[in-house]
Amino acid sequence: MSVVAATGLSKRFVRGTEAVTALDAVDLAVEGGEVVALVGPSGSGKSTLLAVLCGWETPDAGTLRVGPGTDPRGLGWSDLALVPQALGLVPELSLADNVLLPARLGRPAAGEDPAERARRLVDGFAIAHLADRYPHQASLGEQQRAAVARALVLRPALLLADEPTAHQDRGHADALLDAVLDAADSGTAVLLATHDEVAWSRADRVLSMRDGRLLPGPPS
Repeated sequence: MSVVAATGLSKRFVRGTEAVTALDAVDLAVEGGEVVALVGPSGSGKSTLLAVLCGWETPDAGTLRVGPGTDPRGLGWSDLALVPQALGLVPELSLADNVLLPARLGRPAAGEDPAERARRLVDGFAIAHLADRYPHQASLGEQQRAAVARALVLRPALLLADEPTAHQDRGHADALLDAVLDAADSGTAVLLATHDEVAWSRADRVLSMRDGRLLPGPPS
């Protein structure tokens, strides 16, 4: 069974006097252990699709199942983890506490110590020396690496990530991708919205968005 399955998702926004179709009858399924790269120009609908899949936006039409049910808003961090472009770190918490936040709110995997997994992730992402700093005391790239670590700490069933390597040099981007692929090897379904062609090359499938429509393969 697909971890996420969507049929006919449509979403329109009104900007001033103009109606904009952000999603146009999108069909999508992602299996556990699969990495899907979602590519396309800015404004094509990638971020809107992720927002609908995680429950931040409600589609105007279509059906959606994420995990066991039809409402992703009720899922916890172990079911669905998100790395938004805005990153969403809690400013009052240190980077270490941000990474461990899902473990306080969700269900750690049986037999795994989330604190130890968090330590391995922050070590691999080269932010261990920043553990006690607050987000505003770290660079944007360091904050992004903390946000990816937070999303991965509970080995979620579904990972949605919006441009997760956008603020990284190639070495740090590759470390993030290695961790994401490791999560997929453990069964996580992964959907990456990305302009990073290296990420495309490492995905199992590449899908393109154009004017709100989902198309197979990379852009032509």
